[in-house]
Amino acid sequence: MHVTFDHSRPETDNITTYFFEPEKPVDYVAGQFIELYIPHDNPDDRGIKRWFTLSSAPSDKLLSITTKHAKRSSTFKQALAALEPGTRLKMAEPMGDFVLPRDASRPLVFIAGGIGVTPFHSMLQQLAADKEHRQIRMLYGVPTENEIIFQDTFDAANQHVTVMVENPSPEWGGERGTITVDEIIGLEEPSDDSLIYVSGPEPMVESLTKQLIARGFGQQQVVSDYFPNYPTI
Repeated sequence: MHVTFDHSRPETDNITTYFFEPEKPVDYVAGQFIELYIPHDNPDDRGIKRWFTLSSAPSDKLLSITTKHAKRSSTFKQALAALEPGTRLKMAEPMGDFVLPRDASRPLVFIAGGIGVTPFHSMLQQLAADKEHRQIRMLYGVPTENEIIFQDTFDAANQHVTVMVENPSPEWGGERGTITVDEIIGLEEPSDDSLIYVSGPEPMVESLTKQLIARGFGQQQVVSDYFPNYPTI
């Protein structure tokens, strides 16, 4: 399908949300991802396309992605940041199964590392739009408190989020450190009904998934979604 770049919104100094208008209504489920193509001159070896989880919700008019820009960005990220409103691009249809269970009574634990918060933003925004309540506990890890995003969505969904900051400033009054299995189990003891959703940098997701299974969660209880080429949180 084709989309038209509409506008961007800075979330922090190095995290930006980009909004696109689809050429026709898109049917998707909160938590799914797309592939975006941005042709540009002299692309580096990572090419002209990237996978992104949609940070928008199905109830939104526009599709959005939210991404972090490094000091030395790829040519793709540079082209993304330089997009002009009205630019027409190709985007693959949303896909993926990192979505909420149909059974709304199942207890859920959301574990987000850095930019891995985007699928949860989509889910919580949709739940708020539908006025649907789910039993959710959420742990969100970031490198610094300056990279905390989407607090307004958490508030609108009436969702309490435990934020852990790896390298906090002296003024930070919340939880400190990195996400561990002990922190997760502190939120939710293993049970037959619980589903644990883990989203973030690939090394973090792989490590936590293995440890959760070793600590008593069944393989079908741990749902994972990883973001390649990001440092672990």
